[in-house]
Amino acid sequence: MELIQNSPDISDYLAACEAIDHGHPLVRSTAATLAADALDAYTYAKAAFTFVRDAIPHSADTGDPRVTWRASDVLAQRTGICYAKAHALAALLRVRGIPAALCYQKFDVVHGLVALRLPGAHRWARQDPRGNKPGIDAQFRLDREQLAFPVRAECNELDYPVLFAEPHPLVLQCLREAVDRPHLWQTLPTDL
Repeated sequence: MELIQNSPDISDYLAACEAIDHGHPLVRSTAATLAADALDAYTYAKAAFTFVRDAIPHSADTGDPRVTWRASDVLAQRTGICYAKAHALAALLRVRGIPAALCYQKFDVVHGLVALRLPGAHRWARQDPRGNKPGIDAQFRLDREQLAFPVRAECNELDYPVLFAEPHPLVLQCLREAVDRPHLWQTLPTDL
């Protein structure tokens, strides 16, 4: 699948926004901690991915009713659904100068991912920081995708090819308006 930037300007994929608040002190300090052992952009990106995937549980897996959507809140509360975890990973990548996009898949509901573009790379690589559990084994890979969920075209599932510089408005709206995760589950977008 060919990934398509919704903005031709790569600097848009480094910018901060309300959800990807990489100027926040917690985002910056977390990035600094992760960068301390990183030899280069690749090892930093892999460390940031692993941190978000493993150290921030998916709230549905833990039964956590809290809804987070700003990267700083995801890091502070250590919980979030796929969209929120994608915002956190995008912020951690962008604060270190690695372009990061938000991208989505369609299953029964829309699922959120991140795509990154390492320095010198000529293509984007999608990553899924959702969090692993039995039956889900998302890994940081540049040679091929290893996402949480493979798309099954025969079930009308699909990969959206668009790389968004900011969260899709429908995604952001459902996160902002949710009073808790059970309420959020009722309002998740089923299509973009």
